[in-house]
Formats: sequence, structure tokens, C-alpha cells
Amino acid sequence: MGGMDGFGKVEPEPNEPTFHEKWEGRVMAMVRAVGANGGLNIDSQRFARESLPPDVYLASSYYKKWFLAIEDQMAARGIVGRDEVDAGHSLRQSPPLKRGKFTIDDVPRIMVRGSFGREAKAPALFEPGDRVRARNINPVTHTRLPRYVRGHIGIVERINGYHVFPDTAAHDKGENPQWLYTVVFDSRDLWGDDADPTLKVSIDAFEPYLEKA
Repeated sequence: MGGMDGFGKVEPEPNEPTFHEKWEGRVMAMVRAVGANGGLNIDSQRFARESLPPDVYLASSYYKKWFLAIEDQMAARGIVGRDEVDAGHSLRQSPPLKRGKFTIDDVPRIMVRGSFGREAKAPALFEPGDRVRARNINPVTHTRLPRYVRGHIGIVERINGYHVFPDTAAHDKGENPQWLYTVVFDSRDLWGDDADPTLKVSIDAFEPYLEKA
């Protein structure tokens, strides 16, 4: 929920299965297949889920969000038509994807998690031990910076390499790689003196999210 308040405690389901229904597995397969062949990427998929109307988002299960989002994205990109979605089957030839038709030979490739690390083009701005402030940004586009740390000060714990920047990749504006850091925040700095003083929160934050404190 991006750090929003008021949604109560997360209650893990004991012995939760990977999929509760067969259709959930099919949805995951569709998302992986279309993504692997260049139709979508992981960041654009996340933004599509975030963009669902609030009443739909809150009332939908995890994989229903995936299903509704991929449906919206494929229609918006012209991969399928809304009339085909309504009909439940293809009504015309689909445009080619970047990597061509998905076949059984592609399955091993999509079963391995992709790498988003890239060769660094500039030195890292921050070092472990640096005090940094998470920028107080509120973009209408995709971001991986949680709301609850925005404007707060933390300590850089680790440099995690140079990676594709989700904020641009989600909107087809290029990979724009950035340095990625682990930043640790004291719970009292985030939630006040009533927070558990023994609790610390670590997030992974891209360099454009941070400024020197």
C-alpha cells in the first residue's frame, strides 16, 4: 500500500499455497510470457496495478490485480482489443512483439529471474555511514520510494550496485540506471516516540530518491 496508514495489521495465511485457484497460475504465466517477449516490463506492470481504481484495487485479490492490470496494459498498447477481451478470444492478428512469438523453447528463459544490474557510468554519490534524507516526492507516476520514509533521515548501510531505474522504465522512458542503496531508518524517526525503540526499518532506495542530510 506504499506505506499508507489505516489498513490494519498484515495477517499471513498459515501454510499459504502458491496459488489458491488454477486461474491464478495462468495469470502469472501470461504476465511472464508477455513480459519475456517485450510486450511489457516488470515496472510497467507494477504501475498498471497501482493505477487500478481504488475501489477495484482494494476489493481485488493479489492475482486479480495482476489480471486486471495486464488486461488494461495489453489493450492500451494495442496488443489486444477491448472487443477481444469482451469476446474472450482473438478476433484478429495481433501485432508482433519485440522478441517474436512465444514458444515452448522460451519457457526455461522466463523461469530464471532477469538481471537489472548495469555497468556504472558515474561514481556513487553516497557511501555507507552517510546520513541521507529521503526526498519528499509525490509523483503521479511510478516510484519505488515508500511514503512512510519520505522526508525522513536514515543512514546508508550498503551500496547495492547500479540498476535499471523503475521510475523511467515503467513509462517506456528508458532504463536510466541509477545507484541503489540500502538505507536504515530508526522507527521513532518514522513514527514518533511511541514506536518500538528497538525496531529499525531498511529500504532499498535509488540515488534520485535521496539527498544529503
